[in-house]
Amino acid sequence: MVKVLVDVFGGDHSPEEILKGCKLALDANSDLCLILAGDEDVIGPKITEYGIDSNRIEILDAKEVISNDESPTEAIRRKKDSTIVKGFEALRQREDIAGFVSAGSTGAVLTGAFLKLGRTPGVSRPALCPMLPTVTGGIVGIVDCGANVDTKPENLVHFALMGNAYMKSVFGVENPRVALLSVGVEDHKGNELTKTTFHMLKDMPQINFVGNMEARDLLSGEYDLVVCDGFAGNVLLKSTEGAVMSFMKMMKENIMSHTSSKIGAMFMKKTFKELKNTLDFNKKGGSVLLGCKKIVVKCHGASKAFSIKCGIEQVVEAERNNVCGIIADAVAEANDAE
Repeated sequence: MVKVLVDVFGGDHSPEEILKGCKLALDANSDLCLILAGDEDVIGPKITEYGIDSNRIEILDAKEVISNDESPTEAIRRKKDSTIVKGFEALRQREDIAGFVSAGSTGAVLTGAFLKLGRTPGVSRPALCPMLPTVTGGIVGIVDCGANVDTKPENLVHFALMGNAYMKSVFGVENPRVALLSVGVEDHKGNELTKTTFHMLKDMPQINFVGNMEARDLLSGEYDLVVCDGFAGNVLLKSTEGAVMSFMKMMKENIMSHTSSKIGAMFMKKTFKELKNTLDFNKKGGSVLLGCKKIVVKCHGASKAFSIKCGIEQVVEAERNNVCGIIADAVAEANDAE
């Protein structure tokens, strides 16, 4: 059995969508048990209401919730009875819990992971790594997408090592094509951070480094992993998501504006549905925080049930593939080689 701890009161649609996602995950994975962090008085009746298997459920009673507009560090220190604080304390203390899933405050989840859980030995900084669909039907990872807005070349090298190990162990990518986000594909392009990192990655035999990548090529399918600092990565992720959603909205509006296009759309309904499913970022779950002692998955604040299910399954897959151990070995090997 794999045990996953879920923050039931994190996110815009909690607790209903979180609990519905938990049911989906339990129904799809017979060897899964969940620990639900939140107000027991609220969770208890809803377990029965949603038909959740109570034999595979444990409730971690936590009466407080950390909101997005609170200072993460202050909230972690002050709200000892919050779902995030009690969740990370249980994750640290109990060996039987594989990981933690939350759609709550990103700052609080990151701070809690740093202060309460701790880093993998040898890792300079943990990093968030979401997966996006590509136009070729594959996936591409972005590491980091927001955990570290100010970084050094050493941090980006560790991001590359962790992301590389993650792509290999969980997604079965035999030799991930690792790129560095920059303002041009030429070797000399970029700022001092990317120029220094470029040469460090180029000289690393552990990584299949394919050079710089421009933001417009993120979903091209030509890369498996893109390395960047958290500031640029967050902008890259959100601008890509926004561009795709805007394109889909414009296409729908244009189709509905003409009778002829409406008729044509009827014949392409299946194609449009497949395209929408391919580009649906929520179907990829959340962002895994690589470099912590256990698996942490940060889902989008607006996540619905299916996205929560995917986030839980990300922990299950990472545990089955010993992601934390593989990352520790990869970083240790690289550090020893210096």
